[in-house]
Amino acid sequence: LTDMADPQMEASAGPELMEEGEPLLSNLDIFLFSLIVGLFVYWVVFRKKTEAIPEFKKLETPAPTARETSFIEKMKKTGKNIVVFYGSQTGTAEEFANRLSKDAQRYGMKGMAADPEEYDMSELSRLKEIDNSLAIFCMATYGEGDPTDNAQDFYDWLQEGDADLDGLNYTVFSLGNKTYEHYNAMGKYVDKRLSELGAKRIFDLGLGDDDGNLEEDFVSWREQFWPAVCEHFGVEATGEESSIRQYELKVHEDLNMNKIYTGELGRLKSFENQKPPFDSKNPFLAPVTVNRKLNKGGDRHLMHLELDITGSKIRYESGDHVAVYPTNDATIVNRLGEVLGVDLDTVISLNNLDEESNKKHPFPCPTTYRTALTHYLDITNSPRTNVLYELAQYASDPKDQENMRKMASSSPEGKALYQSWVLDSCRNILAILEDLPSLRPPIDHLCELLPRLQARYYSIASSSKVHPNSIHICAVVVEYKTKTGRTNKGVATNWLKSKVPTDNGHKATVPMYIRKSQFRLPFKASNPVIMIGPGTGIAPFMGFIQERAWLREQGKEVGETVLYFGCRHKNEDFLYQEELEAFEKEGVLTRLNVAFSRDQEHKVYVQHQLKNNKEAVWRQIHTDNAHIYICGDARNMARDVQTTFYEIAEELGGMMHTQAVDYIKKLMTKGRYSQDVWS
Repeated sequence: LTDMADPQMEASAGPELMEEGEPLLSNLDIFLFSLIVGLFVYWVVFRKKTEAIPEFKKLETPAPTARETSFIEKMKKTGKNIVVFYGSQTGTAEEFANRLSKDAQRYGMKGMAADPEEYDMSELSRLKEIDNSLAIFCMATYGEGDPTDNAQDFYDWLQEGDADLDGLNYTVFSLGNKTYEHYNAMGKYVDKRLSELGAKRIFDLGLGDDDGNLEEDFVSWREQFWPAVCEHFGVEATGEESSIRQYELKVHEDLNMNKIYTGELGRLKSFENQKPPFDSKNPFLAPVTVNRKLNKGGDRHLMHLELDITGSKIRYESGDHVAVYPTNDATIVNRLGEVLGVDLDTVISLNNLDEESNKKHPFPCPTTYRTALTHYLDITNSPRTNVLYELAQYASDPKDQENMRKMASSSPEGKALYQSWVLDSCRNILAILEDLPSLRPPIDHLCELLPRLQARYYSIASSSKVHPNSIHICAVVVEYKTKTGRTNKGVATNWLKSKVPTDNGHKATVPMYIRKSQFRLPFKASNPVIMIGPGTGIAPFMGFIQERAWLREQGKEVGETVLYFGCRHKNEDFLYQEELEAFEKEGVLTRLNVAFSRDQEHKVYVQHQLKNNKEAVWRQIHTDNAHIYICGDARNMARDVQTTFYEIAEELGGMMHTQAVDYIKKLMTKGRYSQDVWS
């Protein structure tokens, strides 16, 4: 310390000696006093700094290990010749990719599932360096024909690139939903583009329709796909039909409780020590400040929730979605433990048998069976056929084994049995175990096979201009009786219903993050907007109307703001009635059109209201440059509304049907006809 301080003291004391001309003792006193003060200050400041450094280091997350971005090198290293890429938003495409990569083993080949976001996709041109190689693409379509988040970079590369893919063997299975305008657009694009770049399609594009039976579409495609692969490469199936485990169980006897995952999705203890930025791997625990019932009567429960995002640095815009991570009902979890006769609080890890895999565990490990079944695994949806096939071996009754394997086959009677016994009866894994007493699989294999519990998305029912620190959700609680007499409850909505703000200091919180949307108000506030949203489809429009009100307050010129809302009965489920009527009274809503479908003998829906106002609607669209927004059910409402717009264009625009269809399609392309729909 003295060595460091001395030069500084000499520099300051020297001029004083020369200028002041004071006696030596006085100067020495000053010098010694300055030295002591300097040393003391230095000691205080630097001692604190040295203490702070270890604290800071503790907070740092360890540097990530260098990740292999070359799937070619990884395949060469592990002797793999088939790579299955997936574009997945909800986990289904990833699940199918894993099934295909496991299948390869049954045909004497070796496969790996791969997330295109994790690898350099320009290396596709190098796949021919590996003998008998094949790239399979399981591609889901999201939103208005868009790629899933993890396939966005790959999509951009395909669009911009001019790679030479000569020598690349490929096939595509796409996942979509027929009720949407751009059915399977992503899969179709990948298939077409790879062919244009010189790659060789070795089997037909598979089209999976989630509006019908996606599982059946996949199984049928896969049944024909593998024989085509065998023929192409001149290989024979090994006949190995036994179950192939992907993970091995490790039971932890005396692990420190601080090292065990308790529901976090990424970083351990991330729920205790929250740090922005918040996203799908690091959700924010938002306290629930309001949870109220919206409907005045009827047998349904419609609710309005408000989540507090103060201090989170989370930003959102009207039209965005809030993603929430629900937890499964403890009653179902406990019952699963009972039926399988296991201690759910056993601490376990499921470790990938392929040490080179990027996916070390199927869900965050180490954890307990209880946490896995509560936070990480989907235990309420009907299991897919591959789960039944792999679990069949654990049924002690040969008849149960036979039926489970039959349901997993592509035979007509097998498909019909799966459709009626599993899907139509809405049997989840617990119902299957209860109804097949001979089936008692080991819980670790069951945990390996069940898909991940996914985030649920809700259209945000508020404007950040008015509520910068609050996100509003409008949802209907799902509950229904199945054909087997059981009551099934929607995972997320029943969990949200239980999130009641309390005054006892313990806050009910919801793990959430924001997913950006293309559902946006027009850039020019003077453009009219036509909003069509029956039921909970009203949600984003509450945000839109709040924002238009705010724009008016700012002195902006705001165009006509028209809402078409539909519900069953005026006295029961007219959601946000007081707020909407107040907005109309203030002139924020130019016109509030409400269709009460069951308040009279004949049903009245939003499309009938549109037709009643056809002249005004046509003027707004054709003359005034209005933007149209539709939110709600895709299967019926969105389709019927679109047909109504065709009819208005034909009648008042003097168009033929094909011209009317083109006219509405052009509005979509220009971003003047937007849909936020679900099936």
